[in-house]
Amino acid sequence: MSDTENMDWQELDQEATATETGNQAPASGGEEEAGGDLEAVFDVPVKVSAVLGITSLSVNQLLKLGAGSVVELDRKVGEAIDIYVNNRLVARGEVVLLEEKLGITMTEIIKGSE
Repeated sequence: MSDTENMDWQELDQEATATETGNQAPASGGEEEAGGDLEAVFDVPVKVSAVLGITSLSVNQLLKLGAGSVVELDRKVGEAIDIYVNNRLVARGEVVLLEEKLGITMTEIIKGSE
């Protein structure tokens, strides 16, 4: 990941943290005005999806699935998963275990249209 990508995520994180705590996020250059513009969208809900893998099944195969059935996906164990925000690929990551819940660690930010 490049320094530019790190900087973008760090700035967003600082702005989000500042909003949560009520503190002003550190601004560099003319970003103070941009931070105010972003505040309007902080409460907008987004759909985040983590895709572990994909497979194709016929309706007949789908109807035969039950508890304990295994569905083979197109990814291998340890391979990166795709992370989508509002159906747009934004990152790749790894599944992690947090206490008794699953989580995701982003390992790569996708820039542009991939």
